[in-house]
Amino acid sequence: MANRKTLAVVLGIVVVFVGLVALIVVMLANQFVTFQMATLMLVALLGLYVGFGILIAIYRLVIKLE
Repeated sequence: MANRKTLAVVLGIVVVFVGLVALIVVMLANQFVTFQMATLMLVALLGLYVGFGILIAIYRLVIKLE
């Protein structure tokens, strides 16, 4: 079972991600950005989270090897 620190980190990551998605949707609703720009920002945001998640997972696995 995960401890409280791990759950707090995961919750923080989820809150920040949802907040950024909400910000992009608000900018789209107020027509600050076009639909294509909002889609590109959402795809880039997802890519950053997935990419850094993979990097962190690999880092933790390498640390266990040593």
